[in-house]
Amino acid sequence: MNLKAIAKCLMTGLFSCTLLSCSNVEQPADSNGHSLWFHSLNGDEPFRFVTEENPSTLSILANELSQNWKQKEPVIVKFNDHQKLLANDGYTLYWLHDTVWVQANTPIGALYGVYDLIRRQETGNLPKHVKDMVQFTEVPAYDYRVLNHWDNPNLTVERGYAGRSLWKWDELPGNIRPEYEEYARANASIGINATVLNNVNADPCMLTREYLLKVKALADLFRPYGIHVFLSVNFAAPKHLSDLGTSDPLNKNVRDWWNAKAKEIYSLIPDFGGFLVKANSEGQSGPQDYGRTHADGANMLARAVAPYGGIVMWRAFVYAASSPDRAKQAVEEFMPLDGRFDDNVIIQIKNGPIDFQPREPFSPLFGQMQKTRVMAEMQITQEYLGHSNHLVFNLPTWKECLDADTYMHGPDYSVYYITSGKKPFHELSAIAGVANIGDSVNWCGHHFAQANWYAFGRMAWNPQLSAEQIAEEWIKQTFTSNKKFVRNVKEIMLTSRETNVNYEMPLGLHHTFSGAGHYGPGPWEGSSRPDWSPKYYHKAAADGVGFDRSDKGSNAVEQYNEPLRSLYNDPESCPDELILWFHHLPWDYKMKSGRTLWDELCYKFQCGIDKTRSYIRTWEKMRPYVDEKRYNDVYVKLVRQAKDAIWWRDATMLYFQTFSGMEIPSKYTQPQHTLDELQKFRLRISNYETPALDKLPDYTLE
Repeated sequence: MNLKAIAKCLMTGLFSCTLLSCSNVEQPADSNGHSLWFHSLNGDEPFRFVTEENPSTLSILANELSQNWKQKEPVIVKFNDHQKLLANDGYTLYWLHDTVWVQANTPIGALYGVYDLIRRQETGNLPKHVKDMVQFTEVPAYDYRVLNHWDNPNLTVERGYAGRSLWKWDELPGNIRPEYEEYARANASIGINATVLNNVNADPCMLTREYLLKVKALADLFRPYGIHVFLSVNFAAPKHLSDLGTSDPLNKNVRDWWNAKAKEIYSLIPDFGGFLVKANSEGQSGPQDYGRTHADGANMLARAVAPYGGIVMWRAFVYAASSPDRAKQAVEEFMPLDGRFDDNVIIQIKNGPIDFQPREPFSPLFGQMQKTRVMAEMQITQEYLGHSNHLVFNLPTWKECLDADTYMHGPDYSVYYITSGKKPFHELSAIAGVANIGDSVNWCGHHFAQANWYAFGRMAWNPQLSAEQIAEEWIKQTFTSNKKFVRNVKEIMLTSRETNVNYEMPLGLHHTFSGAGHYGPGPWEGSSRPDWSPKYYHKAAADGVGFDRSDKGSNAVEQYNEPLRSLYNDPESCPDELILWFHHLPWDYKMKSGRTLWDELCYKFQCGIDKTRSYIRTWEKMRPYVDEKRYNDVYVKLVRQAKDAIWWRDATMLYFQTFSGMEIPSKYTQPQHTLDELQKFRLRISNYETPALDKLPDYTLE
């Protein structure tokens, strides 16, 4: 039966797909990582994408089953039950009478169900010896599960560490590369249903007819995979692309311009998702340029897309150089506007109040905006986490934010509860992740960075999945189900985030990195504006270190609801992992461990150093289970990571030593470079924002 015939059967409401089971012989290993977490599904044959000129979701679904379902039981897909619980994207899998049923209201829901079925097969989680009916129902936690690409029309990627942009704008719309459909398939397999194609620091050209036709080509390709296309827009676009001379959101001609532009976009892309906006931040234009508010600007755009079902995601990443505490500015700027945003506006808030640091407390804005829709923005790309050179599984960071209780109306008001549209909040819900994808053959620059893309999708679908489960799923599908390999590699992944915190910025230190691409340490660096300087944040001096955000300092603790306010305000009760975020403490301050603050910093850095060394030893034992190329690729980067960990410690503690006058205890790894040598060192960043490794300070690991 060909794909068109299969699709026709599916449209009748029932479809049976019966295949012979495959052997359990280990599949050939992937050699370059391009196949992502699909590598084991197709043996020696590459996956055959649908070749119809206009493939449907149903033909894609049938293609996936015909090539990847290895069991004896037939699969029957059932539609049109109109179950309110399942909505558009949900599905039910159930086993009954030696048959597997996939039930959904829509073809997209069924496609998600098929991907879940295949995932369960590949990870060994299919029901065994079924006698009575076994059933699993899955409904996504968020309406919009969004990848934000910071890609530019010139093919560069801001904070991108995996080559150049995946989108070859100079070739579109005429040349559709196979990677575009591979990208769509990968996203659909983990439940991602929206993509913002361009950088939040948006070029106005993205709204020209020339580029809209390019966007349409991608949107048409992504549509059968359930992916809605969004665009980041430059708020000053009317001023740049017309003769209006203004972009004032209360100017009738400006409003008419945006209305006409929305009409043009939706005439080309009927299911266009809407706009993402960065305004009045880091030099970007916005409504405040004209004495207007964020609500004025957001509502103007929201009303332009509202007739077509579009939404506006308005970023809360705002800060001014004149503020004494940048961490407070989002609340100060947005709280007076609470309740003044239209229903199709959602405020996009970074997980922490600064900027995707290795560890931050959750942004207090989540617990303050009671009348406005809010969403979380996570960073998948490793801007502050060693770029594509370090293995850092960042899911624990995101879950730390989503699981945090804001105490908005008392206990049990977690960030997840607030952002996922649970009552008594709002129906519209979304979550975004800044993508780590480029045109690198393995997509993400580091083989293990793929796990962060995968984890974001799975978490966006169900934030209650554990980091252990998601890591194990990815390992089994990407490498092997060998128990020894899974156990050891999972331990590396699950500890890697805390390891990264320890060797970069422990105990609540933040923003101590070098300004050269945000790679490596630079606690001594200055900047053209104070809040871009590490000194602004660590405030190291003879009397101690840390930013005082207590009620005796900037009083940022006031933005948190009780009991968090009191918890963070007192250094005796403040969690150690955030203590230097909220407090400036003496070098000899006695920590809960009994060590002085200086000794605790030395200890934490050493923990990071030791753990990165242990990853190398563990990976060496995994060599029999990994193909040679991926083994070597990962090994080289683990060695770089371990050396970088020493570099971070040396730079930070030797600099702090000039204030404390204390020595690094002899039981710890001793510095291999002097502070003077490290301060003279300059990173060189390539066109892809990747540090030139031959220019990094070298260290022995003995």
